[in-house]
Amino acid sequence: MKEDKGKTKATKNEPVTGLFSPATREEIIIKIKEFADPLCESEGMELVHVECRRETGGRIIRLYIDKPGGVTLYDCTCISRQLSDILDINLDTNWAYSLEVSSPGSDRPLGKPEDFDRFKGKIARIRTSVPLEGQKNFKGLLLGFYDGIVKLEVNAKTVAIPYMEITTARLFNYNGENGC
Repeated sequence: MKEDKGKTKATKNEPVTGLFSPATREEIIIKIKEFADPLCESEGMELVHVECRRETGGRIIRLYIDKPGGVTLYDCTCISRQLSDILDINLDTNWAYSLEVSSPGSDRPLGKPEDFDRFKGKIARIRTSVPLEGQKNFKGLLLGFYDGIVKLEVNAKTVAIPYMEITTARLFNYNGENGC
């Protein structure tokens, strides 16, 4: 389920490359979370993940939301419309973007430390910023989160991945908490 709301704003002073710098991207994500977290909570939903990306069609701000029993198109539309108004007023950018609000889907992002405990026993894919044991990409059974370390069972071996080194983490073929 996805609600896409295009945003048009003046594009003066836009960088020639049109890319987000890492610092700017992180600052924007933090700012969006400041507004989206309480909004989602007030609507009985969880803000799962926020992404800011440059894609073929332009810049995208993408939110993943969830709630027990799953989200509906109405839920995505409701959050999208409210958040769009909030961001129009409070997000100071010099470039246009599209706001997308979606359910997490079968490759649900894992972003918060508690996610790694919540989905213990599920298969996950994790990418790190630096090689660990000679690799950056891991796929295995989530064993949980302990003292800043995500533990993953890969080929019958436990791999300890520092949380701060994780660039992306997603569940693999996840069918929801109720198994649907």
